[in-house]
Amino acid sequence: MKIAMVGQFPPHFGGVGVHIHTLSKELIRQGHEVYVITYPHSDLKNIDGIHVIGTSGLNIPGIRGLMFKRNARKALENLVKEVDIDIIHGHYLFPAGAAACEVGSKYNIKTYVTAHGSDMFEMYKKQSFMRPFIKKVLKKSDVVFAVSNALKQEILSTNVSGIEAKTRLYWNSVDINKFSKDNKNLLENHGKPIVLFVGNIIKRKNVNLILEAKKQSNVDYEVVIVGDGPLLNDLKNKVEKENIPDVRFLGSRNDVENIIPGCDVLVLPSFSESFGLVLIEALACEKPVIGSNVGGISEIITDDVGLLIDSNDSSTLASAIDKIIGDDEFRQNLASNARKRAIDFSKVEIPYDEMK
Repeated sequence: MKIAMVGQFPPHFGGVGVHIHTLSKELIRQGHEVYVITYPHSDLKNIDGIHVIGTSGLNIPGIRGLMFKRNARKALENLVKEVDIDIIHGHYLFPAGAAACEVGSKYNIKTYVTAHGSDMFEMYKKQSFMRPFIKKVLKKSDVVFAVSNALKQEILSTNVSGIEAKTRLYWNSVDINKFSKDNKNLLENHGKPIVLFVGNIIKRKNVNLILEAKKQSNVDYEVVIVGDGPLLNDLKNKVEKENIPDVRFLGSRNDVENIIPGCDVLVLPSFSESFGLVLIEALACEKPVIGSNVGGISEIITDDVGLLIDSNDSSTLASAIDKIIGDDEFRQNLASNARKRAIDFSKVEIPYDEMK
């Protein structure tokens, strides 16, 4: 079968792109043909047998999203006219899902959409003007996937007609061959335990909490922050102004599988999170994890692999880090269970009805 995906894709950084890439590789492995329509980027190329199609427009966060619905729809229509597409799959309800549904409806092609989290937890809940557009996507799509139970409940609460019957849980998955403690370690060690964050430096990710916890901690460690975003300079200025020691910024990386093995614990202190793919990547590398007691994070982190904290209380994060970093036996016990937990998320299921 021929499947057209719409959404973020490497080298764009983020969990949605990883998700599309992982699913696409499995489809290719099973003999299907995959096309991915994604945001503009100068380094886009076909990889792993996947046909990658970049759209036109400016590659500037904020602006590019406004242009992507139109440009993705145009690119998808051109693809449908050239290739006999069997399935369209939009990743992220708006704008990718909207473009997918419009083309799918016009050409009578079965259309799936995946809600990845901030489309519902942030855009839908906090931007009231976006609700009609997102509800339209939920209504027009044939099947809606949610990457966690928390996100599924959020979708059902929209009360869109027929939404319960077509909404399904579809976990993110991790490539446990790519993520392993035995990977080459590119994270330089300065002689102290390392607390790692990997992700976009945006308000929702709440990276500032890690810096506040660092000031309160009773054990000595280094904080390493991997990622880029609009709040990066604010964090750097905070570190300098408040003289917070042992904080290192590595910027955006496309080799996090070679960074995570060098840490002692990974932290994800988000205010909201549909899933938290980086958590299972860390678990696959046999690392304990700490995350906010919200959304999909609380569905991933069990007592035997990590700790949950209050995203609004830096003292809870400081205590959690102190407990893991300061107690070798406890940390090793968590690490010994980590990969087994990651394996729970390692199988890539093909979610399409046409292939069952």
